[in-house]
Amino acid sequence: MTTKIHAICDALGNPVELSITPGQDADITQAEPLLENIDPDVFLADKAYDAHRLIDRLIQRGITPVLPPKRNRTTRRKTDFSLYRERNFVERFFNEINQFRAIATRYDKLKSTFRAAVQFASIIILLS
Repeated sequence: MTTKIHAICDALGNPVELSITPGQDADITQAEPLLENIDPDVFLADKAYDAHRLIDRLIQRGITPVLPPKRNRTTRRKTDFSLYRERNFVERFFNEINQFRAIATRYDKLKSTFRAAVQFASIIILLS
């Protein structure tokens, strides 16, 4: 059994929203539920989030999508790659959270206890 941790981070790389899903679920399924409770100016994400439905929804909410287009996209969108480089803060967060052995190896059997461990590790990262 595998598990994915989905996170939205602020401009400093601090987690704002977290979600846990089974490993076989697509990443894009968690984008809209995570964005419900927050109102960012910009949405930085990788190619996995390049879908018409999500991009249209972001634009409707006034959020600037900064996503590189997939190779198979027929109409290319312009991407601000200087801003896209800031996505490394999210990658740094995931690198820090995976330093916790219980998170990296998922010792917890229940989703609720694993989510609590991820939240606890996030708090420790915020405080350090």
